[in-house]
Order: sequence, then structure tokens, then C-alpha cells
Amino acid sequence: MDETRPYRPNVGIALFNAEGLVLVGRAETSGPELIVPGFEWQCPQGGIDEGEDIVAAAKRELWEETNVRSASLLAVTEEWWPYDFPPYDGPPHKLSPFRGQKQRWAALRFEGQDSEIDVVNLPTGEPQEFFGWRWERLARLPDLVTPHKRPVYLRMAQAFAGFGA
Repeated sequence: MDETRPYRPNVGIALFNAEGLVLVGRAETSGPELIVPGFEWQCPQGGIDEGEDIVAAAKRELWEETNVRSASLLAVTEEWWPYDFPPYDGPPHKLSPFRGQKQRWAALRFEGQDSEIDVVNLPTGEPQEFFGWRWERLARLPDLVTPHKRPVYLRMAQAFAGFGA
């Protein structure tokens, strides 16, 4: 890993429903974000624009990836939690200039109906990030995510344990 490359600022979103379950989507490999088969589930996440507030970035990314707008803030982590991408020798990708991502996480409460969630017909016309979704127990998330993200998911599950089932 080229340690001179920077981490990309990123926000992860733990969207909790009324039962305390968290929204996860089934992801596919995109550039250096290699997904290990059997570990395809993750929370919505995305880059933070220059000068963008963490909460604004979380709500924007959630909307862009799931169509969800009916959400209120529960908490935000204060620290950046980095993770490195696994070795990647594929074609150039928008994430190629980075060694990995540094994340802050936002916990949001879903206040809508499940019918609001649509991971296929995205509002921006961008390619879909997820190819299915479900509600899951917070404590199970680290076991569902691709291994290079697992340490961050363990920290997130501990930080937001008070909100989850």
C-alpha cells in the first residue's frame, strides 16, 4: 500500500428504524472497494464534498443511494476512523488516488415507511450503489461487511449501541 496517498473523507450512515434495526444494502465491487463474496452487506456511505458539513453529507448520501429523506439526526462520531483499500490492480477508478477512506459516522432515525426506500430508481440518475436492502441488527453488521471495513464497523456498532436492537 502506498502510504503517501491520502485518505478520502467519507461519511457512513447508520439508519435506524423504529425497532432499532439498521438499513444495510447489498453492494458490489467498485474499483478498489473490493467486496469479498459472502460479505456484501454494508451501510450507505459516500464522499464528503469540500466544505460540506458531516450531517448534510450523511443526509445527501442517504438520499442519493436510497431515496430516503424521512430521517432525523441521533448522533455523529467525533473522530475519523480510517480503513485501507485492499490491493487493487484494476482499471483507473475515482478512488484510485486514495489509499483508503477516513470515515465519520452519523446515526439517523428513519421516520418514513419502508416504501420510501428505493435503491434502484435513484434520484440523481447515478449508477445504483446497492442491489438489494434489508433491516439488520446493529451487532451483526461487522460480520456482514467486507473484511477491510470490519474494524470500522466494530467501532461504529459500539458507538451507536444505544440506538440499536
